[in-house]
Order: sequence, then C-alpha cells, then structure tokens
Amino acid sequence: MCGIVGVVSTDQCNQQIYDSLLLLQHRGQDSTGIATMDGSVFHINKSKGQVREAYRTRDMRALIGRSGLGHVRYATKGAAHREEEAQPFYVNAPYGIILVHNGNLTNTRELEKELFKVDKRHTNTSSDTEMLLNVLATELNSEVKGKDVDPDDLFNAVKRLHSRVEGSYASIALIAGHGLLAFRDPFGIRPLVIGKRVKENNKPEWVIASESLVIENNDYVIVRDVEPGEAIFITSNGEFFSKQCSDNPQLFPCSFEYVYLARPDSIMNGISVYESRLRMGDLLAETIKKQISLGDIDVVMPIPDSSRPAAMQVARQLGIEYREGFFKNRYVGRTFIMPGQSLRKRSVRQKLNAMSTEFKNKNVLIVDDSVVRGTTSQQIVQMARSAGANKVTFTSAAPPIRYPHVYGINMPSRNELIAYNRDINQIENNLFIDKMIYQEVNDLTQAITQNSKIKELDLSCFTGKYITGTVTDEYLTWVEETSLS
Repeated sequence: MCGIVGVVSTDQCNQQIYDSLLLLQHRGQDSTGIATMDGSVFHINKSKGQVREAYRTRDMRALIGRSGLGHVRYATKGAAHREEEAQPFYVNAPYGIILVHNGNLTNTRELEKELFKVDKRHTNTSSDTEMLLNVLATELNSEVKGKDVDPDDLFNAVKRLHSRVEGSYASIALIAGHGLLAFRDPFGIRPLVIGKRVKENNKPEWVIASESLVIENNDYVIVRDVEPGEAIFITSNGEFFSKQCSDNPQLFPCSFEYVYLARPDSIMNGISVYESRLRMGDLLAETIKKQISLGDIDVVMPIPDSSRPAAMQVARQLGIEYREGFFKNRYVGRTFIMPGQSLRKRSVRQKLNAMSTEFKNKNVLIVDDSVVRGTTSQQIVQMARSAGANKVTFTSAAPPIRYPHVYGINMPSRNELIAYNRDINQIENNLFIDKMIYQEVNDLTQAITQNSKIKELDLSCFTGKYITGTVTDEYLTWVEETSLS
C-alpha cells in the first residue's frame, strides 16, 4: 500500500504535489519522492521518512516544472530501510520515463528472468516497481515509430504490459517532454481517481491520485475513477486521452481499503469510505446481538481513529452508551503499517493511552476496524484491564484475517496472522479477552457494495480466494520465506 499523485498544471506544480502527499501520508511513512518535468528534463527528490521531514526549501525550489508526480511508500516489496528503494523510479529510454506505483506484482520471479534474458534490462533493486517500469519501457520501445509519442503507442504498450504483469498496480508515469500516463490493473484492485479544474485562461488542469480527498482539497472536481485495465494519457498541454487496454477488465477493489487503509473522507469506486464504515457498524451490531447478552455491556469504545464510525453505529444500534476511553498520540505513525513486528509492539503504548475513569469496574465492548497480527489488540486489552475494566469484549468490523494479502498490504506470512489456524476460543485466549466477535464476510461485502455498481470485492485475506487466479500455495510459501530473509 502506497499513496500516489500525478499533476498536469498550467503553473509550477511542486507545492501542489507536496500538499497532496501530506494528505496521503496515512498510506505510507517509510519514504517519499517527488519528480517534476520541465520540458524534457526531470527533477527528482526522494528520501526516507515522512513528507514533512523529507523536503527542505532548497529541495522544493529545485523541483521545477508544470507536470509532476509524487509517492509515499509503505514497503511491501523491497527493503524499507534502503533509500534507493524509494519511488519514483527512472529509466532513460525510450524518451525518459519516471514512474510511481501502488500495489504488488505477484509474478516477479518470472519477470526478473524475462527482463534479464529477453528484454536485456538491468534492475538495480528488489522493488517490483522498478520491474513494472522496465516492462513498460520495453513495450513502449517496441511500439514507437518516430520521435513523437502517439497516444495509441502508449495504449498498445500498456495493453502488452497487462499481458505480462500479474497482481495489483495503479501507476502514474511521466514521459519526458510529452505528458503523463496513468493506468490500472485489469481487476482495479488498487484505487486511482481523476480530477479536473479549469483556470481563468480556460486551460484544463488535471490531477490523478490514490484517493479523492486529494482532488477535493485542491479545488478540483472529481471526474471519475480510472477504470480497471484502462490507461489515461494527458499531454503537457492538458489534452486528455483514454482507452481500455484489457481484453477482460473486471472491477474487484480491495476490501481492506474501506476497512482501514483509506481516509474516511475519500470516495473510491463511487463508494464513500465513511458511509461504508457506518454500515459495517450497523451489521456488526446485528452479529453482536446474536452472540452476547447486551445486559453484560456497560459501554462501547472505539480504537481511534479508523474504527470510530463503526463503533458509533454499534453503540447506536445496541442502545449502549458510546465512550472514548483510548486517547491517541497523533505524532506516532499508524502502527499497522510500521515495518517490523518489534517496532509495532514498541509503538502501541506510545500511540494509545487508556483513561482509567472510563474503564474502572465496567464491562467494555471494544470496537476495532480489524485484527491482523493481534500485536496491537493484545496490548490494548492489557491496557483496558490495567485501567480497571471488569470484562472485555473485543469486536472487529472486519472478518478474521486468515490468509496473506498479496496485492499490496504487508501481510506476507500466514504464521503472523492471529486468526490463521486458530478458532475463536484460541484467539480469545491469545488476546486475553472474555469474548471475540468478528464481522461476517457477507456482511462486510454488503456494507461496502450497497447501492454501488460494484458486484465483487477482493476479499482474499479473509477467504483465501485470490482473484488473479495465479496465487498458489507454492507462491505463498515463497513469499513467506523471502519476507523473513
């Protein structure tokens, strides 16, 4: 999971990209990068850490150009500590291409061999983004006939890329001296949204980003989502071209975007993230009613921040008082997306504090958006008991996560997942709680897709059914082994 943005403007775009990355910071905290295009010249700055730490005034002044792109990284492939793994990535031919990518490729072993033996291309990192860029460059090189880029050349290159690449990828690229290219995998797993505004000179400006809040915050109008398998090309002068480049596009957006990853004020694939989380709470409340006596619960409490909408609805539907018992230190990053289990453990107590007056002698129902490894949940329960809670019921707005997520979220190992090969009683014992209640898979699907055009979701981490159809047990074992090395 990463956050990406691309801009075609009539003015200098560096500040706009910087501001957009601040809005996308929740999607990645390992590293960040900005690239701008001034004519046919690229200016690039990338660094480890968060956006506010990464760019100084002199860096911003050097990022000259009216077109550009940016990235915030949460490592799922490659090493989080290596600055050279930060995006964007660059190749000098054809024309010069620079690219950012949100997602995760699942056939990197095959691509690595093809790039070396067939395409005669060298990659200098273990990043699948660098592989994606080199595949694009190879296919574009085989398409171009003259010195100028024709939109159809780009679209044919993306079509050929789709035939070679498997997994999830929402990508934005700059083609030196020509414009901006954006494309999305044929299943639309990772999000990508288009925005437009028209300045006083009647020239259009465009932004393409992971989430709609970037578009609205910069006073653009949401045009639509990039469709699964579609490619978009916007010239440096603002001309817009699009084409479907997949033979069989299907929309299977990642359910975990709505559960946790996206900001609640975003709209993706036509669905309000906030409203979907409210519906998760409504349906979770119905499951809770079936499993426990409501007379045993004194208060409902969320784990801030992403579980608040669901917790509010749970309290409302159950007729139980809603209280805020955990308070968050906003200067600590999102624990789930921190690299390394030891760092997650160390950060939980820095991030949350339990207020004893809200817990003492009470039977507490805690609502979280999801339970992945259980690291955070276990410490939260201990904090509640230390603060005086009499009884702790723990609920999740998402179903049990029993399988790795291979499409861009850092859940590579089955053995890391608390619900893998454990029943509910075992999970309760592991977390030291009195009762564990999960959302049902069908209810999660209904909560997200209700009143939308979406018929299916990527639910692979809950069901073990991988929509690309090429994820095998052998592949999952390889992913686990390489994640430990």
